[in-house]
Amino acid sequence: MTEELMACTCPHHVHRNAVCKHMAAVETATDDGTLEAFPSEDENEPEDCDCDGLGGFPCWPCVRMGRKELPN
Repeated sequence: MTEELMACTCPHHVHRNAVCKHMAAVETATDDGTLEAFPSEDENEPEDCDCDGLGGFPCWPCVRMGRKELPN
């Protein structure tokens, strides 16, 4: 790991405070262990969105695109 702190929002890192596969991928994919990534600014609803049928719970396509977050 680098001297800088790394974090991930996946359940493995959040709940276990452990290095996850996403952090390992960033560490090995870049020379300095950093990666600048931004969520898509595309606010269009994904074609396979099913949020309306889930009673207020976000569908996976919307979570994956960063449009909505899973409740804790």
